[in-house]
Amino acid sequence: MNSVVKKTKPAFDVERVRRDFPILACHVHGEALVYLDNAATAQKPQAVIDAIARYYQHDNANVHRGVHALSEAATAAYEGARETVRRFINAGAAREIVFTRGTSEAINLVAQSYGGSRFRAGDEIVITAMEHHSNIVPWQLIAERTGAKLRIAPIDDDGDVVIEGYEALFNERTVFAALSHVSNALGTVNPVEHMIRFAHERGVPVLLDGAQALPHLRVDVQSLGCDFYAASGHKVYGPTGIGFLYGRESLLDAMPPWQGGGEMIRQVRFEHTLYADLPHKFEAGTPHIAGAAGFGAALDYLGGLGLAPVEDYETGLLAYATEQLGNVKGLRLIGTAKRKSAVLSFVMDGIHPHDLGTILDRQGIAVRTGHHCAMPVMERFNVSATTRASLAFYNTRAEIDALVRGLERAKQVFA
Repeated sequence: MNSVVKKTKPAFDVERVRRDFPILACHVHGEALVYLDNAATAQKPQAVIDAIARYYQHDNANVHRGVHALSEAATAAYEGARETVRRFINAGAAREIVFTRGTSEAINLVAQSYGGSRFRAGDEIVITAMEHHSNIVPWQLIAERTGAKLRIAPIDDDGDVVIEGYEALFNERTVFAALSHVSNALGTVNPVEHMIRFAHERGVPVLLDGAQALPHLRVDVQSLGCDFYAASGHKVYGPTGIGFLYGRESLLDAMPPWQGGGEMIRQVRFEHTLYADLPHKFEAGTPHIAGAAGFGAALDYLGGLGLAPVEDYETGLLAYATEQLGNVKGLRLIGTAKRKSAVLSFVMDGIHPHDLGTILDRQGIAVRTGHHCAMPVMERFNVSATTRASLAFYNTRAEIDALVRGLERAKQVFA
């Protein structure tokens, strides 16, 4: 009789993963570090640290125009990282990936180059009420310059976009939509597929701010159908000072350069300059070569873990953390959307978030306090600030328990 062996999915080994991140073994104020500030910046695995050190130790040279061995090695690392980004988000071609300093610069690039060359007085740009300042201020700047104006899609008491309100904003004057994929302040995962489709049916291109999505969700820009996608390396376990803009080739090709200088040119004459082909047209000056190498290593590391196991683990951890925080009397979650990513923002009765963050820090627990570069969100929920615990795949249930104990201790201090 033949027996069928049922294959079981291997469990996500968080303790093994934690050993890949040297900083997680640190102590703060004599306490083991509990790092719950991942939405601000994530920690770096040894593979990323090694990639950066390897560039400086063995390949340090400028890229693209050198014919010597070091320059060729540096160019290979830099362009290899671009291909890694392309593959990770399933862009159609590497020339659709522009390296930037991060999400903010990528959004500013689109606002100034695309918007600056196309927006006119009376045009309308749709955003939502949950946007990070980096997806508000660049559009305000270009609106002031061109005479366009912003239209704001409302959010409800749970932190979900009011879809009917979003759709009602579109009219013959709507020329662009800039939307967060995942809210940094609320954790809301927006229904961006529907939102993009609705905009496209009306001929409106869409940019997604993916800073908080890329570390936690599988991102496929071709499946999403977005026209632009912006993200940062340091949110997804890579270095600071590096990020990317994905743009449809036809749109990027038609956009004028945003900055001028070396690298973004083909030929310079005093009478006229011919610009380089994509993506280099938008990459003026010496790029962050080591950052790109580290960014590529970070995406390779995350891909090696498997995006599905990471997402499953984080979903379970978020559910556990939500349940445990729900048992803390006097605590109110800000942001209870139907679909959330790994963010828990909350306020505590009688304790200002800054005081709470200081008390938690003395226990080795790192959280973020303040408005999280989302002042309109704070106004929407009638709070001046929140405490935000943001999770990553290297966090554990034991660390959630430590957070709860820290909150209970803070209540005793202010009793």
